[in-house]
Formats: sequence, C-alpha cells, structure tokens
Amino acid sequence: MELQLKIIGFILIALSLIHLTFPKKFNWKEEFKSVSLINKEMMYIHTFFIGLLILLNGLLCIFCASDLINTKLGKQISLGLFIFWCFRLLFQFIGYSSRLWKGKSFETIIHVLFTILWSYLTTIFLLVYVR
Repeated sequence: MELQLKIIGFILIALSLIHLTFPKKFNWKEEFKSVSLINKEMMYIHTFFIGLLILLNGLLCIFCASDLINTKLGKQISLGLFIFWCFRLLFQFIGYSSRLWKGKSFETIIHVLFTILWSYLTTIFLLVYVR
C-alpha cells in the first residue's frame, strides 16, 4: 500500500503542475474578457490554491505514506482524502456535461482516463482507511 501512495503522490504532483497550464490551454485571457474582475480573479486564485492543495497532498503521500497507513491520524487523513476524491469522481459525471466529450475522440479519452484516475485515488484512500 505504501508503494501505491507514493505512486499517487507523483501523479498528484504532476496533476498540480498541469494547473499552471490552464490559463493558456483554456484561453482565459480571451474567454474572461466579458467576465467581471471578481469572477476572473476567483478563477485564477482558486485554480492556484487547488493546484497547491493537490501538490501538498502529493508530497504528503510521498513523504508520509507510512504514517498515513499506520497511524490513527493518518487513517483519518486518508478518510478525508477518500471523501474528497469520491466526490471528485462523482462530479466527473454530474458536474460536467457529456456534450463536452461525447463524440469527440480526444475529449472522450481524457474523460475516461480521469474517471479511472479518480476511481484509483478513491479506492486506494478507502483501502488505506479500512486496513
């Protein structure tokens, strides 16, 4: 299980770094021209903090895997991470319209890959908690 948490850690660090590309990838400069300043700044700031939180979770999984598995506090943190990723998995289906990916090869592949990733994270954190 420790190896699984370390793998998750590296995946989460990579995922956090991907957040740095969002403004350019999703053309926020152009897309947000008509959006109020508060909404624009909230998107940038929330994206930064989500990326930071994911980075810190990744570091936690790499450097504290044994503690997550073997301590009461670690198990409680794992339960929290299970709940977080379980909701993320759920929102993969109820939060995004299928019109964003259905009938589009690349987007469908990304949708399936992230569904698998959220399922993997959810499962591992649940297993860490219950063992």
